Amino acid sequence: MKEQIKLVQKVKNYFPKINVENINKAYNFGKKAHENQTRASGDPFFSHPFEVANILAQMKLDENSIITGLLHDVIEDTLATKQEIKKIFGIEIANLVDGVTKLSKVSLQKTDKNKQVENFRKFILAISDDIRVLFVKLADRLHNMRTIKFLKDVDKKKKISNETLEIFAPLADRIGIRKIKDELEDLAFDELNTKVKNTIIKRIKFLKSEGKNNIRLIIQQLQKVLKKSNIKAEINGREKTPYSIWKKMKKKNISFEQLSDVMAFKIIVEDIDGCYLCLKEIHTNYPIVPGRFKDYISLSKQNGYKSIHTSIFGPAKQKIEIQIRTKEMDKIAELGVAAHWQYKNNLNLQEGKKYKWIRELVEIVETASEPNDFLENTRMEMFKDQVFCFTPKGDLIALPSQSTPIDFAYAVHSKLGDICVGAKVNGKITPLKNYLKNGDQVEIIRSKFQNPSPNWSNFVKTPKAKSRIKKFIKTKEYKEYSILGLKILKHFFSKNNKNFDESNLKQTLDLFKLSTIDDLYFNIGKGNLDPLKVLYAIYPSLKKINKKPNVENYKKERKKSIPLKGLLPGFAINYSKCCCPMPGDKIIGAIIKGKGIAVHTTDCNEIGKYLKKNIISLSWDNKKRSLENYVGRIKIIVLNEPGSLGEIASAIGINKGNIINLKLTSRKKTFFEMLVDIKVKNLNHFTNIIASIRSLESVSSANRIKGE
Repeated sequence: MKEQIKLVQKVKNYFPKINVENINKAYNFGKKAHENQTRASGDPFFSHPFEVANILAQMKLDENSIITGLLHDVIEDTLATKQEIKKIFGIEIANLVDGVTKLSKVSLQKTDKNKQVENFRKFILAISDDIRVLFVKLADRLHNMRTIKFLKDVDKKKKISNETLEIFAPLADRIGIRKIKDELEDLAFDELNTKVKNTIIKRIKFLKSEGKNNIRLIIQQLQKVLKKSNIKAEINGREKTPYSIWKKMKKKNISFEQLSDVMAFKIIVEDIDGCYLCLKEIHTNYPIVPGRFKDYISLSKQNGYKSIHTSIFGPAKQKIEIQIRTKEMDKIAELGVAAHWQYKNNLNLQEGKKYKWIRELVEIVETASEPNDFLENTRMEMFKDQVFCFTPKGDLIALPSQSTPIDFAYAVHSKLGDICVGAKVNGKITPLKNYLKNGDQVEIIRSKFQNPSPNWSNFVKTPKAKSRIKKFIKTKEYKEYSILGLKILKHFFSKNNKNFDESNLKQTLDLFKLSTIDDLYFNIGKGNLDPLKVLYAIYPSLKKINKKPNVENYKKERKKSIPLKGLLPGFAINYSKCCCPMPGDKIIGAIIKGKGIAVHTTDCNEIGKYLKKNIISLSWDNKKRSLENYVGRIKIIVLNEPGSLGEIASAIGINKGNIINLKLTSRKKTFFEMLVDIKVKNLNHFTNIIASIRSLESVSSANRIKGE
């Protein structure tokens, strides 16, 4: 009973004309409806809707919002119906409670695509019809996050926390409710990255202990500066939230040790003129941080947010962020759209529609004739910095904008990303580089033979995908270069008629300032360490008698060549584009510092540019090579007539070749000349394709060429 009185009094403080009877009626109805229900904490279930109502009261929302908070779970979790609520509390509250119930489906559990679309449709219509629905849902999620520690299911806790970060915190941000956004992010962050959060907190405490985070002192100094110019201002300072700091660290790719920008200050003045006068004084007295100035007064955010943002090297040369705004702007900054819903004598229930992003979404919904039309046309302006896609089973995956199928695969599961070879988006094969759009259904094509490609890191968007690919490349590179280094060293030992004994290598580690033998192999394989130096370190007498290697000798010494077994293209070995080597060709390799081995055919003209000592004999491991593809280049002279290109493409396709590039080098009235790059398995495969092309009546000649 006491809690009921406290809630009523809290609302009375900002809304004296509150209908106490209605609040009490909703309190009693909700408490009875949830009778005998308990939460994971063991508390009565009704403690949850009551706390939701309290959060809404703290936001100073209207009476009906408070009542909706008390009743928001009754349709979903009790026997109460919308009709019953309508009869007792009226149509407005019934619609609000029903809207919140629909919003609970935004998590989009496993279901078919049409239902997903309909949920989005209901979601947007509910918000646009009365945005207080979203306020209640955010308050609901906030209290659930405050009590998430009582859940025993670890996977469920992670799912809810991810959902909070990916859906509800961005929603709160989109409508400008900073307080709720910050707390949602911080609570979810604590659940998902406890160690990281604690590390950031420790760093902040350390900065404090060093006297670098003296908020009170900085406020005093800023006040002195403004007082000199007779600017009346209220200055507040705070430490940034751990999550906002972590996001900045990721964005700028800085370490904990580099972390210094952890304070934010708010200067509140009387009017807009005061904002710009304040800015003038701040910039006159303190150096600015380049690129950190934004004027949201001149160009406000879509949610109505207005403020001036700047960063300076303030008192004690501390890097600090400053926001300058009026009292009215501050009110909107803290509560966003909700600030417009605080009780007014002439409250307009459709005021939420004045925001452009809501209007645009409503227009799309209203004009879409089919669910799929809605998905096709909407860009989900509400989540302009995110895309929401679905697995074939209907699970929702939230990603940053410009994310690719690779990002999607890693978001589903790290191992799925590692073995991704392709993707179907909405049932169609799509390049892995393509950007995903809101509403896309993505199916990942996998292969147990696949590994992450180094090229992926050039276009993936998500930190998870980037870090996973980077980790794989680093691990794989070390392994590949180490394997190659061992083979190269054994090769040099054999050429000099010396038995290879790994124990002898230990004596060379100190000489080359290396820790392990694997490090030695790695540096040899990567070309950072000359294998001859290792050989001479063990057998110094060889240095005097060793003859300079002859390239021709390497061509002949096939028995002592290094097999390319187990080495992957793009890591320790690289197939040169100048000659396009493939199994069946006689090959040699050039050791290139920092890059491993460049593989060339023995008759390649580019071999001459390498030092003779860096050239080694190589051979193919034909068993291993069957799983790989190589590039062969053909110069074709063909009749300039309709269908000629089609015939050539068909001949290549029939022989299971794949055209990856085609360039016209000359075109005349009767003939044209072109270069075609084809993926093949080996030299025999390539030769068969060339023979097939030559057999065509339209083809004058077809020959393999080497060179760019």
